[in-house]
Amino acid sequence: MTGYNQEIESKMRYHYSQLNEKEKRHYVALEALKLGVGGKTYVRKLFGISDYLIRKGIAELADKSLLDEIPQGKLRRIGGGRKKKS
Repeated sequence: MTGYNQEIESKMRYHYSQLNEKEKRHYVALEALKLGVGGKTYVRKLFGISDYLIRKGIAELADKSLLDEIPQGKLRRIGGGRKKKS
C-alpha cells in the first residue's frame, strides 16, 4: 500500500479538522476503503484516530439502517454521547 505525499496529507488533515463528527467517521472510512490493504492502519496514523472510529464509519456506510438511526440534523444516534448531570 502506498500512501499520499506530504502535501496531500497536510490538505487531508486540514479538511478532516473542518468536518463534524459524523462526516469525520465517513471520510476516514472512505479513505481506508479506497486504499485497500493497510488502509485502516495508514489512515489511523495519519489522523491520529482509533480503529473503532474507522470501523464504525465503515459499518455506517455499509448498512444504511445504521445511518437511518441517526436523527436528521444530529451527529449521533438517540442515547449517544455524554449523559447529562442530574
